[in-house]
Amino acid sequence: MAPGRVNVIGEHTDYNDGFVLPVALGLGVECAAAVRPAGRVTLRSVQRPGPTVDLALDEIPAARERIPAWARYPLGVIQEFRDRGVALPGLDLVVDGAVPIGAGLASSAALCCAVAVAVRDLCAPTLTSLDLIAVAHAAENRYAGVPTGILDQSAAILCTPGHALFLDVRAATAPGGPGPAAWEQLPFDLAADDLVLLVADTGETHDLSDGGYARRRAECERAAAALGVAALRDVAAADLDRLADPVLRRRARHVVTENDRVREVATRLRGGGDPRIIGRLLTASHRSLRDDFEVSTPALDLAVATALTAGAYGARMVGGGFGGSALALTDAGSAEIVGERIRRRFAERGFGEPRILVVRPSGGARRVA
Repeated sequence: MAPGRVNVIGEHTDYNDGFVLPVALGLGVECAAAVRPAGRVTLRSVQRPGPTVDLALDEIPAARERIPAWARYPLGVIQEFRDRGVALPGLDLVVDGAVPIGAGLASSAALCCAVAVAVRDLCAPTLTSLDLIAVAHAAENRYAGVPTGILDQSAAILCTPGHALFLDVRAATAPGGPGPAAWEQLPFDLAADDLVLLVADTGETHDLSDGGYARRRAECERAAAALGVAALRDVAAADLDRLADPVLRRRARHVVTENDRVREVATRLRGGGDPRIIGRLLTASHRSLRDDFEVSTPALDLAVATALTAGAYGARMVGGGFGGSALALTDAGSAEIVGERIRRRFAERGFGEPRILVVRPSGGARRVA
């Protein structure tokens, strides 16, 4: 089993060598796996019934265009094991998941990581957690065609209950291996403070392979190149005026200010302060994603505004954007009221009914049977 994640703060910073702060959901994807002979793989999904995907391991690289889109993720994982020199027998895989698909909660990374853990346990028990992150990340990038950073996979593998994962992406992906400060488990025991993270899945599904996400990443790369740096992580606010293109300036400003917000939240959590004080930073993150990065939607904006009006300490959209979910930090006793207000406002505006989830930080990928 590997969990989905919700990112407390740090959106679109991972592929810019920056900082992120996710927690794992209690919801996840499970993969049942068994060895089979004859060098073939079979793959079925409980969520997506249809013909069993059945092909020879050697066929995987060329099979991408003739298999269902969802199957590219687990088959990409298998191919990444093979590309790393792991000798695999045949495999039977069945997957099932409870993470809402297209909700910005990293269902695809949970799928890849669940398969990676299962294959590791069956065939390559010496691989480390960092190896699994690399396998799952490469599967999404190379085989599924989604140019994500390592945020989602790191959260699915490394998160622990009652903590938020502070991840320095540059340090975690250093060529010589991760540095000692690559990640840190920060206290985030919301139950102790009578708090919850409320997630409102707007029902606007997003597909990170549809081009919008890739365009934002390309814009960030162009901005970094124009400023003469390796990544926007290396840019300070004072550098932004050097960008003549107003679009690139806005994209870079989001990344620069978002990294600052992640570090400020981490400092406050590390010091053991009341988590309520990070609320204003969550809301500032949403404004930046809406106005500078331009990945929010009217439904996401409505969910955020309604949560704040209903008493949330802070709220923002989460995930890659263009749909998906919003997050609100609220008192546990107010969560039901906040959720109901969001449902009512969605109905008034003619949006579909949102799915409301109450989240407390949970553990990462693990064997469950």
